[in-house]
Amino acid sequence: MTDVRDSNGTILVEGDNVTLIKDLKVKGTSETLKRGTMIKGIHLTGDPDEVECRHAKIKGLVLRTEFLKKA
Repeated sequence: MTDVRDSNGTILVEGDNVTLIKDLKVKGTSETLKRGTMIKGIHLTGDPDEVECRHAKIKGLVLRTEFLKKA
């Protein structure tokens, strides 16, 4: 399996906490996740460019690693 890396090149592992580096509009909702939002306990997917995570208001959220940095 290839390494999953954040926007700074730091390797991410299952259960890491990450921070958003950019405001992101979530498709299918009226929600916008603000820069600096902490996402706890990420779940790695089969794609090294995407991680699954949970947010208080959004279930089944998948984020691209280019918009994350390890907390």
